[in-house]
Amino acid sequence: MKVLVMNSSAIAPIGLLVISNVFMTFAWYGHLKFTDRAMWIAIVVSWLIAFVEYCFAVPANRIGHGTYSTAELKTMQEVITLTVFAGFSVLYLGERLTINHAIGFALICAGAFFVFKSPIQV
Repeated sequence: MKVLVMNSSAIAPIGLLVISNVFMTFAWYGHLKFTDRAMWIAIVVSWLIAFVEYCFAVPANRIGHGTYSTAELKTMQEVITLTVFAGFSVLYLGERLTINHAIGFALICAGAFFVFKSPIQV
């Protein structure tokens, strides 16, 4: 059984991935509040925001790879992305989340459980 000691190489990637996902969510969806602007402006601003996102995502993966497998890092990133996106969708875009969203997100989290679980013995 794998025991995870919570040190900076275990915690830092999580914090960095949260920050990177906030930036990436704004890069991908923030422009939806400004549909009156030209598309090229949305693209350029999104690329600039995405550059900042990469400044957090790359170190998160470099630091985290010593503690987590790449599958675990990717799974963490996806769960963080869904969490950040849900908050962004409600708080920034003013959209409602439905029970269908909650069920879908819960199923993705269930999948994440199995990625982090020790191999199932058959």
